[in-house]
Amino acid sequence: MSIVLGIDIGATNVRVAAADLNGNILLKHSEKTVGKSGIDVVNQVIGMSDMLLGSLKLRREDVKSIGIGSIGPIDLKKGLIVNPPNLRVGVIPIVEEIRKCFNVPVRLLNDCVAAVLGEKEFGAGRGLDNMVYITISTGIGSGVIVDGHLLLGKDGNAHEMGHTVVDKDGLLTCGCGRRGHWEAYCSGRGIVSYSRILLKEWGIEFEKCSLSNYSQGDISKMTPEVLFKAAKEGDELALKILDKVGLLNAIGFANAINAYDPELITVGGSIALYNSEFILKPIMEHVSEYALNRLPEIMITPLGGDIVLYGALVAAIESDF
Repeated sequence: MSIVLGIDIGATNVRVAAADLNGNILLKHSEKTVGKSGIDVVNQVIGMSDMLLGSLKLRREDVKSIGIGSIGPIDLKKGLIVNPPNLRVGVIPIVEEIRKCFNVPVRLLNDCVAAVLGEKEFGAGRGLDNMVYITISTGIGSGVIVDGHLLLGKDGNAHEMGHTVVDKDGLLTCGCGRRGHWEAYCSGRGIVSYSRILLKEWGIEFEKCSLSNYSQGDISKMTPEVLFKAAKEGDELALKILDKVGLLNAIGFANAINAYDPELITVGGSIALYNSEFILKPIMEHVSEYALNRLPEIMITPLGGDIVLYGALVAAIESDF
């Protein structure tokens, strides 16, 4: 039996799927991403892949090709993941090491670029030639198809909408080291930092505000989960903070609309998938204030948390040449 492997390398989790040559997933597995060195990540991917093959009673020789969707930045020509800011393990020589192990074609893409391929082939983007996928998770990323062409750029990073500027004053520093980026304010890692700035701006002491009741009075225990839990229970301060986050998200979406003029934007990532009511509503309320181009349809991806895996599988199938 011939199969393809799809690999999703994220800052929080690594996921591997085995599928038939039509992209139908046979088995998948997820683990927390190891965080020591680039070669550790490579070995984790190899180990997970071998485990899936063993469960399916298959061998490495049964793998026809492999697709990888990874956090960036990446170097497509060299097959490297290059010092990802949300996973501080240095350079990950992913393509060369995986190819040596399996002796098959290996195609590397940014995770969101892979995701937009998955959306077009298996999700809401079937039949469309202009679409954007945006993830709001540990970081913020995007993948773009314009006029039926997958946008890549000279190094494979032509889509980094999370690193567009939404705050000219640069009050927060992004994980990449630059200031004012969308990701620094609205990603899973950024929301708490932005919340602290807003509380200070509003003259609110954390220990005396309602949010402290959700985090044992300790601001260091304030997390996105805490903030969204409070909002779901109707906490006014949490809702006010998320309105501000939503406004910046609307600016980020407008930037994507103005840059790429898509018919459809689908949204994924853990922050969006688990809290869609607090993510989509303010975007829809405010995006027209900033977007010049005609608004596209904006929706949560129907592929859920598997979207990068599906895209990686598409990449694997297409790379089998």
